[in-house]
Amino acid sequence: MSVDTSVRVLIADDQELVRTGLRMILDAQPDIEVVGEAADGAEAVALARSIRPDVCLFDIRMPVMDGLEATLALAGPGVDDPVPVVVITTFDLDEYVYAALRAGARGFLLKNAGATLLAQAVHAAARGDALIDPNVTVRLIRTFSGSTAGGRTSRPVQPIEPLTPREEEVLATVARGLGNTEIAAELHISLSTVKTHLASLMAKIGARNRVEVAIWAYQTGRVDAGPDRRT
Repeated sequence: MSVDTSVRVLIADDQELVRTGLRMILDAQPDIEVVGEAADGAEAVALARSIRPDVCLFDIRMPVMDGLEATLALAGPGVDDPVPVVVITTFDLDEYVYAALRAGARGFLLKNAGATLLAQAVHAAARGDALIDPNVTVRLIRTFSGSTAGGRTSRPVQPIEPLTPREEEVLATVARGLGNTEIAAELHISLSTVKTHLASLMAKIGARNRVEVAIWAYQTGRVDAGPDRRT
């Protein structure tokens, strides 16, 4: 996709009012264009294969085929030329997050995430990155902490190269659920520098998304997964 071309988005949600709202938010962005809508997962998969959008934005609970099945069909393991998918849902459930990521989703948002985070997730998916709702990330760390406390621990993957001091700082902020803009402000660095450090960090530890980065931070004892620490 050319940097001068708008990101073409397909929206799938069984509620027309929700589709209309998402379209209005995304079409208001200067570099995002909604090119199609679907009311169920099966229709979304067929339409996506026909028009090849840059990003699909799927609700989870839809008739005929749900958003997780649709994501798996378009972006799952073994799919040739996968279409990037961002899952967006009202239901803030851990099993949905894990299922979406396993199905190949490049983002997971709650419907109350707001226009800015929604646009960021679409752009991240279009360029091959992943964005997980920061509040979800924080909660998953607490959940993970509770499960490992019961003895179900695993040996954390060691980085292929030592992390730099700045990467350690970025790691700690991601583990707290901060977004890139918040990290840039807290560490007094540019947004592009945050992205560079985050990409390097993910490559070193083999993480595919921010949730995996955050969980790795806990596994290695770099953060204490206690109460929500967003400020």
